Amino acid sequence: MSDRLTIDTYDGIGRLPHFDPGLTDAGTPPEVLAFRGMLSAADGVLICTPEYAHGVPGSLKNAIDWTVGSGEFSQKPTVLITASTEGRFGHAALLETLRVIEARNIGQLNLLIPFVRTKVSGDGKITDPGTLEAVKTVMNLMIQTINDAAK
Repeated sequence: MSDRLTIDTYDGIGRLPHFDPGLTDAGTPPEVLAFRGMLSAADGVLICTPEYAHGVPGSLKNAIDWTVGSGEFSQKPTVLITASTEGRFGHAALLETLRVIEARNIGQLNLLIPFVRTKVSGDGKITDPGTLEAVKTVMNLMIQTINDAAK
């Protein structure tokens, strides 16, 4: 997969301020502008998250909320992978949010990996053959969706 994709990781979610819909572009914090810029420049977005207390982790939801009015996810090919103990509640909630903000092909570009600790090693290697195949499938579909969007 690495021979077909370049993946840039955004590591600033924890530094984003709490979402404030009252801020205009002129008053938008620089951290938010940088985050939006990275999303705008990307051909696609990959979100891999755990579920937290049967929901979406607050910092991830906050980051996404900063894009609702500015539209960076609109028609952007987006993959959602929820890897958690169970994951179905947070996964469903985040899928709905991504549908509302019009992430491209989110209905197909998602994968729930329950009981992730039995399928992925401590160093991040996928040890379960079925999970590895599912990840490859969703990532190949992501590449196809990006290529289709570029036409």
